[in-house]
Order: sequence, then structure tokens, then C-alpha cells
Amino acid sequence: MVGVSDGQAPAASRAPVGRPLLSLALAAMMDEVRAHSGAVYLLWPDQPVLEMAVMAGLPRAFAAPWERVGLSAAIPVADAARERRLVWVSGEEEMARRYPRLAVVLPYPFALAALPVATDTTVFGAVFVTWPGSHPPELSDHERDHLTAACRRLAVRLERAADTSLPLAPEPDLLGNPPVGGAAGTLGTVEATRMVARLPYGLCSLDLHGRVAFANAAAAELIGEPVSRLLGHQLWAAVPWLNDPVYEDRYRAALMSQQVASFVALRPPGDWLSFRLYPSTTGLSVRITRARAVAQMATAGPRPVAAGDTPSRLVTISQVLSLAGALTEAVGVQDVVQLVADEIAPAVGAQAVVVLATRAGRLHVLGHRGYPDPHVVERFDGIPLTEQTPGVHALNSGVPAFFDSRAQLEHLYPARHATPDGFAAWAYLPLIASGRPVGTCVLAYAEPHAFPTEERAVLTSVGGLIALALERALLYDVKHQLAHGLQAALLPHSLPPLPGVAAAARYLPATRGMDIGGDFYDLVPTAGGAAAVIGDVQGHNVTAAGLMGQLRTAVRAYTTVGQAPEQVMASTNRLLIDLGAELFASCLYLRLDPAHGRAVMARAGHPPPLLLRPDGRVRVLDLAGGPLLGIDGSAVYPTTEVALTPGSVLVLYTDGLIESPGIDIEEALAGLGQRLAEAGELPLDRLADVLVGHLAAAEERLDDVALLLLRAEQ
Repeated sequence: MVGVSDGQAPAASRAPVGRPLLSLALAAMMDEVRAHSGAVYLLWPDQPVLEMAVMAGLPRAFAAPWERVGLSAAIPVADAARERRLVWVSGEEEMARRYPRLAVVLPYPFALAALPVATDTTVFGAVFVTWPGSHPPELSDHERDHLTAACRRLAVRLERAADTSLPLAPEPDLLGNPPVGGAAGTLGTVEATRMVARLPYGLCSLDLHGRVAFANAAAAELIGEPVSRLLGHQLWAAVPWLNDPVYEDRYRAALMSQQVASFVALRPPGDWLSFRLYPSTTGLSVRITRARAVAQMATAGPRPVAAGDTPSRLVTISQVLSLAGALTEAVGVQDVVQLVADEIAPAVGAQAVVVLATRAGRLHVLGHRGYPDPHVVERFDGIPLTEQTPGVHALNSGVPAFFDSRAQLEHLYPARHATPDGFAAWAYLPLIASGRPVGTCVLAYAEPHAFPTEERAVLTSVGGLIALALERALLYDVKHQLAHGLQAALLPHSLPPLPGVAAAARYLPATRGMDIGGDFYDLVPTAGGAAAVIGDVQGHNVTAAGLMGQLRTAVRAYTTVGQAPEQVMASTNRLLIDLGAELFASCLYLRLDPAHGRAVMARAGHPPPLLLRPDGRVRVLDLAGGPLLGIDGSAVYPTTEVALTPGSVLVLYTDGLIESPGIDIEEALAGLGQRLAEAGELPLDRLADVLVGHLAAAEERLDDVALLLLRAEQ
């Protein structure tokens, strides 16, 4: 598992000491640093998934899109657990810069710290705590030290309890909510209640869940609902004309930022009311007055909200926004599969996922995660689109299918068509993009799973987002394969054997985007020796790659007819100008004469080669040269002769090997020389791997890299 040094929490430690311990630990942590909300996540056994165990200070619904998150998700708690470090986000601007998907869903001024709950050997989970936006931009030493020590103590307690099997206790209420429905429980005294009742403006008390705990007579009159209809209900659920996500968002903004928020709403048919929300860590006070002058504005009609504990519409929107943000980051097909597995499946509680695409009248597996036996997934591969299976039916009909249990699945589909996979519930989501079927996404659940209406709506919406991302990714992969196939065809498939010279080469394409580059190299046998060339055509597109192929062919032709190095370079320069491509190219050309132990080189604006001597010393060769090819048709390219004794190694490369953002090129060149000196005695193929190893392992390369090694032999 990435970022978890020696292991993750064992199965018994998922919540071995019960939620009361976690709740008390979180409450103590928040009190000491005066945080106003927080949560504890625990790492699932044998799965890279963090699940929220307890939350305090804010309604749990606020974190609904992140109840379960993949360990690789781009959110603070996942980063903290994966990288075993404290993550500090000072405010909304930094949140938007570092975690844009989180900022889209929670665009409020607040500060956040996330920390791992880990011992030296095991990561058990992570914690986050938040402060209002008024928190200083830096975390204080006291806050940092206390949070770190508290998370460490919690990890030690979890580790000690890992071998126990205590049952989970119900999560205590850490929200500080007063009992619902009694005035004595909200304002404390009868006299205080009478005083508030006499106020000329409306006053409501909301708990952290947005439920009305108290409302005076003026509030009831202004809103137009009796107090008995308001108590115990969320304000926007009890009052139809307040049933709009915009108004609920103001409540969320006040709680998250701990700053006063307000809005104006129209009570039909024509009364405008002003609502001002005063937050605290235990709830909100709402002041309601008539708005004397309000600009006319369009308002949404009443939209009923289901009662009970079902997620609010805004939470549903939040989930879709978060998942949509994740899918916009996917580039290739495997990126889509990975994001569905890492972020969408955990968010909806699924334990496994298969992504299928249509091709030649059949469904084919593009990728899967979470299946203990990969051979089970093979049953999905190659199913004809005429077969009566739930995956095919969902795709052909465009209607998602949800199966709460195996019995329900087998009732509709015979066992031979149901494709059993060892799971207990499934969601089959048709992937329809641009009006045409792209494939099917199958989400599998380890236990029977009910799919309420709200969840089906979310999954259906997510299926549409996956379809768009998959359509784009399939197109990208095709173009990517074509582009890099073209470039591979233009580069030599192998290097010819040469008397007295050993050679090795490496080429690494850039990883950003699907463009291809103009880096090239070649080795051409000549009478009594060989000619070598390496170059880089400006740009990263098919034009650059095509021009690269023309230059490589030209160099070979000029070499074959016997031109000297300076003539080869001048002829290639004039050809590039005559082609009118308006692109430039750097180039290094050399003629090897191993029998006399020398090399003659000509350079056109290309990085200088390195020479490793037999005694282990490395030199950067200071060569004479001329301008880039394609600039000046009359340019002259003088040559430099270099002694090449047996055992010497010439290192020719393009600038992608030494140029990286934020790294001084001189330092990068010195580092290349150091690696060359340390590994110079290795066989050339192994030496080539050493010199490009740090770039080959990098997740992102901004430029192509070409490397050509030449060793003079006895």
C-alpha cells in the first residue's frame, strides 16, 4: 500500500475499542486547540479505504461525499494517512489551489489540519479538525504539537486494543444539541422565554443539523407556520418556500466559517423576509425580519423534501460535484477505472467495480478492482450484446439496474446469465455518452444493500459522468497509441553492431498530454567507423515528429555520400530551411574513428556531451558549434576533435534528461556526471538504465528524453 510503511490496521482494529473512545479522543483534541469541528477516519482492513468513524461539531451530512474515501484520493485526510504527515490548509484560497474538488463542494472560509493516526509500524487512519476562517494563516506550535501527540496516543491505544473484539457502541452526540421541542431546554429559564416571545422580530434557534429547537411567536407569524409545525424539523424542510439549496447553503456557510450569514427569501405571494444567521459551535440563532426594499428576483417553486434521515438535496449535489471533479482529472481509460475504484466505489459503499466497454458487438473488460479472484471477472469479458445478462440489458435499454440481493438478481436472471461473482448486491449503470452506448459500470457490494431513491438518482448521475469520461479516455488512448506508434516507427528499432564501438540507447516519451516529440537519434555504419547523431526538433506534435523523421533520413543520406561532419550539419540546416516548416532543431553529429582513437564532432545549439575516461573522470566537452538548425541558411558549423581511448564512454542526450522545473541546469548536469562516474563500469545497457532511471520512474515527464551511449573498445 502506497505510503503505509509496514502495514495497515488489522481487521480487529477497525474500531476495536468502540466509538466512545474515538469520540472522547476527538472531543479532547478539539477542545485543546479550540477547533470547531473534526472527524476520525479508520482504515479498512485489507483495503486502501478510509471510513469516517465519528464526527463532531458539524452535521455528518456535511461530509457525506467523503464518508468513505480511497487512500489515494486527493483530499487532506487521505494525504495525511498515505504520506504519514500533517496537512495544513490555511483558508479557502489555499483549499481552492491545493484541493479544488473539495473547495467546489465547501466554498467557505475555514482552516483545516489533517493528521495520520499511526504508530511507527501501522497506519490506523487519520483525523481532521477545522477552525473558522479567522484562524491565523499558520498553525501554532502548541496546536501542531498537541494534535500530533493526541493522534499518536490514539494510535497507540488502537494498537493495544487490536487483539480485542469489543462491540461498537452507538456514537455519542458530540454536536452539543439541545433536546428538541422544549423551550426550557433551549433558553434555560421561563423568564428568558417570555422575554424572547415579546420581541417584535422573529427569532429561531437551530441545532447543528438545522432543526428548529425554538421559535418565538413573531417568527411563526412571519414564516406563516405554527410553532408546532416548525419544532424538530429542518427549517427548509418544514417551510416549502424555503426549500431551496441556496438557503441551505447559507446555513452550511455559517456553520463552516463560524461567521454571520444572511439571505433574503420571498414568502408567497409577495412578502420578502430577511434571515440573518448567527453561528456558534452548538448551533445557530436566526433573526427574521421583513425586508423593506428588495430587488425583484426569480425564485424556485416549492420542492418537497422527504422527512427522516435521508440526505438533503444539497448533500446529493455535493456528492455529484465531488465525483464530477474527480472524473475531469482522468486522461486515459485506466485513469477512469482507477478513479471509479478509488473514489466513486468507496463513496457509495461498493467493494468492487468492473468497467466494461462495447466493441464488435460484445462487452469487454477495460479494468476492475476489488475482486479477490481475478478469474471471476473473465466471465464478463466477451459477452455478446444479444446475451440476456443484467450488464447487457442495462446497456441496451439505457436503464440502470439495482439488485438488493442475490435472490433478487437470480429471480430475474437465471444463474447461467447472472454472472455470479461472490458478491451480494449490485448496481449496473449503463454508460451512455453523446447519445450512444459506451459500456457498463458494475458496482458490487459484499453485503445485501438497499438502494433508496436518492442513492439511485446519484448513481444514475454518476453513471453519466463516467460515460463522458470514458468516451473521452477511449478517444485519448486511441490517439495516444497512434501518435506513439508513429514516433516509434521513426526511431531506429535497434542499433547496428559496429567494430570497435559498443552502443546503447534509450527513449522516454513525455507523460503530459498525448502529444509526441521530436527527439531523435541514429547510428550509421561508415567505412572504418560510424556516424552518430542526436537531435531535438522544436514542438510536441505530429509535425515535429514528421520533421524529425525527415532530418534523420537526411543525415543518413549525407553521411552515406561521404560528407564531412561540418558539411552534414550545413546540408541538414539548409534542408530544414527549404522545407519551410518554421521549426528549429538542435543537433549533435559526430564521426567515430575507433582505429585511431578519435571522434570529430559538430554541434548546432545542442547540449554538450559528456565523456567518461577510462580512469573514471568525467568531462563536459566544450565543443565549437553553430546556431540551431533552421535559422540561418549560411550558418557554419565548425568541428572539434576529441580523443577517444579504449574504455572511454561518450554520453549524447537531449535536454529532457537534464531540464526540470525548479532545478538549475548546471546542478542537473553535475548530477548526471556524478551518476555516470559511479556507474561507468557497468555494461552499457545497465548504464543507460541508471542514467534515465530517475525519469523512467517519474509519474510526470514534461519533455521527451533521448540518450545514446558509445563506448570505445579494444
